Amino acid sequence: MNVFPDFGAVGASGEFASVIGALLTYVLIGSVLTLLVSAIIWAVASSAGNPYTAQKARIGVFVALGTAALSGAGIAWANFLLAVGDRI
Repeated sequence: MNVFPDFGAVGASGEFASVIGALLTYVLIGSVLTLLVSAIIWAVASSAGNPYTAQKARIGVFVALGTAALSGAGIAWANFLLAVGDRI
């Protein structure tokens, strides 16, 4: 399964690939850091008996996981759009 976009169909594909790679790297690093911080806060708040903070940290964990999943799905979406653009 090829999950990398076909940059040959786009002009200036070298710059486009480097920009997308850099943005994906920043998103994934931010998502992992958010996941770590939220998981730690969730554990501390749960053990301290603070349900409101634990709930907010749990939401942070799920948002971080969703962000990582959507950024990975973005590559497949870009590949699909580039393939459709070739056929139009």
